[in-house]
Amino acid sequence: MQQFDDNLHKAIKSEDGTFTAFSQEYNEHYHSTKDGALNESLYKHIIPAFELSKGKGELHILDICYGLGFNTLATLYYHKQNNLGTKLFIYSPELDSQLVKNLRFFHYPQEFKFFTEIIEALSTKQFYQDENFTIEVFLGDAREYVKKFENRFDIVYQDAFSPSVNPVLWTQEYFSDIKKSMKENGVITTYSTALKTRLALYNNGFRVYLNEGENYRNATVASLAQLPLKEVDMQHKIKCNPTVEPLRD
Repeated sequence: MQQFDDNLHKAIKSEDGTFTAFSQEYNEHYHSTKDGALNESLYKHIIPAFELSKGKGELHILDICYGLGFNTLATLYYHKQNNLGTKLFIYSPELDSQLVKNLRFFHYPQEFKFFTEIIEALSTKQFYQDENFTIEVFLGDAREYVKKFENRFDIVYQDAFSPSVNPVLWTQEYFSDIKKSMKENGVITTYSTALKTRLALYNNGFRVYLNEGENYRNATVASLAQLPLKEVDMQHKIKCNPTVEPLRD
């Protein structure tokens, strides 16, 4: 773990016992230290996304942004724990190339012990493939990367740094590009419950749903399709907050 720490990133233990990191550049943790790094990935992203995507022989997943790799690795963990036969194709942009290279030194939770080879491959080659998984980490601009895809993704993990410090990955125009990259019945998961985020989704035609449970703070799921979740009454939210606008490019 000492080898992972540098002048821009420092490993921090979160409340579920797993380590996250603090970014000096963005002045934010990569995960909620209260919810816990692994818990946040599982309950705000992986579990709801997979529950809503049952019955598919393969899943194409966009993981925005790779960061410490928790969403991608927790996806593999969930796949293994549930003995899923689904083939996974995971694509993840990440601007911080040095971070990715240092991840082979990160103190990951015991749940990820089976994925050491994958962590090493993604850290050094940014690619891994076997009979079940194809994973690509793209080192560069997420906004440009997303434009490469059309009607591709079943699942999008929207997990960039918060809108207040990284607004470019939360704008209405950004979610327009995300929409184009997704299948019509695809789902977006995100920790953000901010009205500006939800408006950016809603104005692109997404239905906005509440993701709530006992193990974590509220989060958001969005889809162009109707889902068996509690839908947020966006018209009521807009009426009560007439001055709030989505972030724009």
